[in-house]
Amino acid sequence: MEEILTYFPDLTDVQSHQLTMLGSLYREWNEKINVISRKDIDNLYVHHVLHSLSIAKVIHFKSGSAILDFGTGGGFPGIPLAILFPDCRFKLIDGTGKKIKVVNEISQAINLENVEAEHLRGEEEKEKFDFIVSRAVMPLSDMTKILRKNIRKEQHNALPNGIMTLKGGDLQEELRPFRKVAEVIPISDFFREEWFKEKNIIYLPL
Repeated sequence: MEEILTYFPDLTDVQSHQLTMLGSLYREWNEKINVISRKDIDNLYVHHVLHSLSIAKVIHFKSGSAILDFGTGGGFPGIPLAILFPDCRFKLIDGTGKKIKVVNEISQAINLENVEAEHLRGEEEKEKFDFIVSRAVMPLSDMTKILRKNIRKEQHNALPNGIMTLKGGDLQEELRPFRKVAEVIPISDFFREEWFKEKNIIYLPL
């Protein structure tokens, strides 16, 4: 939690409490259903929670915004973002039912009322959202084909509606079709931990 408070010093007591509870809850659930690599659970706050919250350094979602977390896995980046933006609505979907069970159990345990989690593939999602967030689920071209239908036309935020996805490594080839529109934002611009080098937020307005 120290790293979270360093970069997000204005958290309310409720937000701090919810984020603090994630540590023990994810340890407990990870013993039953493996949603985070066993060797990585000790790095939960930097590698998963803080990584998820990097999106909040790029955009402050306006109250009433609707955000889809596509391929949420164990709830990242959706759960940390939902804690940070309690006045926004988050829908977390994943094609693996047992991961959605973990998301629902953790959301309920921390009284996270702005989250809905559903066992669903992106192709099956019918709703419209202001933004779609994800964490290295699939190549951006595939993701765009599946989810373009889910972006609202009406704009509410400072940035145009679109996709924000967390990706690392060499993205040159993947981003070639989007080079005129996609923005690559290095997470190391915001966080000094070594782990964030070569990790980026890709913002694609749609």
